[in-house]
Amino acid sequence: MTSTTIPGFDYRHVTVDDDVRLQVAVGGSGRPVVLLHGFPQTHLMWRHVATDLAADHTVICPDLRGYGGSDKPAERDGDTYAKRTMAADVVTLARELGHRQFALAGHDRGALVAIRAGLDHPETITHLASLDVLPTLDTWDILHGVDAVVAFHLYLMALPPGLPEQLIGASPDAFFGYFLDVWARDPQAIPPHVRAEYLRASREAVPSIVADYRASAGVDLTHDRADRAAGNRLTMPVTVVQQDWGAALGFDAAARWRAWTADLEHHTTSAGHFMAEEAPTEVVGVLRRLLARSRTGR
Repeated sequence: MTSTTIPGFDYRHVTVDDDVRLQVAVGGSGRPVVLLHGFPQTHLMWRHVATDLAADHTVICPDLRGYGGSDKPAERDGDTYAKRTMAADVVTLARELGHRQFALAGHDRGALVAIRAGLDHPETITHLASLDVLPTLDTWDILHGVDAVVAFHLYLMALPPGLPEQLIGASPDAFFGYFLDVWARDPQAIPPHVRAEYLRASREAVPSIVADYRASAGVDLTHDRADRAAGNRLTMPVTVVQQDWGAALGFDAAARWRAWTADLEHHTTSAGHFMAEEAPTEVVGVLRRLLARSRTGR
């Protein structure tokens, strides 16, 4: 396969805000599941998982605002790329497609959007999966000393507008390609035509990608702190899949997640960061187990 679309899925653009349309791929039929991509990717990262789930679910794979084929509004303020704003995009998108409730899975940046959607829209999100990320508050809390060098990009893109965009824009393929290389344990899981599409899409979205990350050092952190102070937690069944980087960095990842939800299944995987592409059968199995759980427990 050399296509840069998901086979059998229909593509459209849906208006979710005054100046934002999301590109979305939709396939299958049945209970809806929305899949949100990570960095530096597009909805295409879900191509294997989506086609499997589409056998008995309506599967909705958007490009997040600022990424891929979706609109990329200028960063007017901290809210433009706040995860709260991006989560509202997803809820509106699903509603425009006829779904007032849906299961939601996110990877990396998409998982941060999914977590915020679960906190802000608990009656809309029926099930929640997070792949290889911690909530924003915990991410910043666990980064200390030289170990934090693995997340150098978080600090770079947290800087005020100007320098990050200039540095990344000067050599975008080298910057984004670095993560595709070092985060994958199986480089063959991202074939050349898919890699080229990720690089093309990221090259065209440097300001909005930086704005997305900048928000996580600002307004997203403020929102997480407010929820923690108020005792707000995720009320739907939650599944987390992560590499075992909690042990590597000296913290208990599952314990971190239990502070956010009482209904948790936490898995570690031997796959690399791009697990939906490196181990799609494993990811599908985990998601199907999540979808079989009831809201009151397993």
